[in-house]
Amino acid sequence: MTGAGEEMHALVERLYPLCRSITGDGVRATLDIVGEHLPLQVHEVPTGTPVLDWTVPQEWNIKDAYIADPTGKRVVDFAASSLHVLGYSVPVSATLSLDELRGHLHTLPDHPSWVPYRTSYYRPQWGFCLAQETLDALPDGDYEVRIDSTLADGHLTYAEHVVPGQVTDEVLISCHVCHPSLANDNLAGIAVATWLAGALAEGTPWYTYRFLFAPGTIGAITWLARNPERVGGALPAPAGPETGGRVAHGLVLACAGDPGRLTYKQSRRGDAEIDRVMRYVLAASDRPHRITEFTPYGYDERQFCSPGFDLGVGSLSRTPYAGYPEYHTSADNPDFVTPEALADTLAVCREACAVLDRNRRYRNLSPYGEPQLGRRGLYDSLGGRSDAQQAQMAMLWVLSLSDGGHSLLDVAERSGLPFDAVTAAADALHTAGLITA
Repeated sequence: MTGAGEEMHALVERLYPLCRSITGDGVRATLDIVGEHLPLQVHEVPTGTPVLDWTVPQEWNIKDAYIADPTGKRVVDFAASSLHVLGYSVPVSATLSLDELRGHLHTLPDHPSWVPYRTSYYRPQWGFCLAQETLDALPDGDYEVRIDSTLADGHLTYAEHVVPGQVTDEVLISCHVCHPSLANDNLAGIAVATWLAGALAEGTPWYTYRFLFAPGTIGAITWLARNPERVGGALPAPAGPETGGRVAHGLVLACAGDPGRLTYKQSRRGDAEIDRVMRYVLAASDRPHRITEFTPYGYDERQFCSPGFDLGVGSLSRTPYAGYPEYHTSADNPDFVTPEALADTLAVCREACAVLDRNRRYRNLSPYGEPQLGRRGLYDSLGGRSDAQQAQMAMLWVLSLSDGGHSLLDVAERSGLPFDAVTAAADALHTAGLITA
């Protein structure tokens, strides 16, 4: 996993300079780079398209922006960092006094050397973000202000990658691609999702895994509006696997690369299978972690879990959104993200997918008394194994709870045995014809 961590970090560094927003060429350039690692199906949704209670906005692109001081020196320069411009700023070309300019400037007085990340997606305005220490050093005088941007009809862009499974029920893995130069809150999730997709494709998973790379909020809403067959049929009918939706489980990845402990935010249901799996995997791994309840604020889990859909989708991060000082600032740079943290997040995702994929419900075909395991060679197969007693107990527990209502995760939790031991016992019993799925 060390090599994967370094490779993911290299992807974060490569994507970091790009100016992303909820629409525009920065999103396309990001997806082009991800597409070098995974085949992507890219979707372009025109401006003005109704999507649930929203409408796809105009597309925003930017070529250049700066503030030049009275000597002509650029004191704030978009070329140095995409964070310097208020996201979705309308074009401007003007000469303003420092006092006139102040109303369009955003800083972080508590962190005077950092540049904040600010946007104004749905209210036309313009502005710049800069370090407080830069603002404090500006002399009085007239400043040249220029933002060479366009806000016009275009498209919202998102992409999907599908890893085919043995069944058509899907696990949705989602990450957002709309933030500019923010390494943890945006790019780390993209990197982990990309490597997770590659790892799953090396085998033949049980579920079909659908990876969604989309702008936050409006991207998830657009995907939900365009995929009623995957989320429960004709809108606005409730969704979820119980009502025929093809999304059986889901996970939103965000803030996936900082050194903090792992945090899993449960789905709105709180008892979805993904919630149980993540609780089990994190607890069994002995990693420092935290489990939090669902709140309707955060990332796109709040869209997937909205009551009309009620999908079983949780969110995995390390330090959660707004939980670290560097959040939405220039300090969230590639140095803040570590290869070790990226690799650890990826490992947890792989472990969770493995449990999801193997968590079957079985029915005991010899339920009247304990079946004779010896004459079927099941005891003989344990001879000489250092874990023979554990394997035998796992067989007995699987037989006892294989009533069609209990899953293998139920068996592991109730017995206290490792999930791998339980699944190995189930495989052996299934091969011997004692249980059936």
